[in-house]
Amino acid sequence: MPIIQVQVLEGRSKEQIKGLIEDITEASVKNLEVRPEQVRVILTEIQDTNWGAGGLTMKEIKQKRQS
Repeated sequence: MPIIQVQVLEGRSKEQIKGLIEDITEASVKNLEVRPEQVRVILTEIQDTNWGAGGLTMKEIKQKRQS
């Protein structure tokens, strides 16, 4: 039983999250030769203040892009 953990920045729609889970499940079934009901996807949404790159939070990076 594959367990796949995914972390994304918060702000995606419920439809986007559902689509991602469906696609990950489909890819697992195809590549790992398992049944869809065997696939577990754990998706964690991370706040942009808790995700960093280059010493800045993603919130700061987004703010810089907008200015």
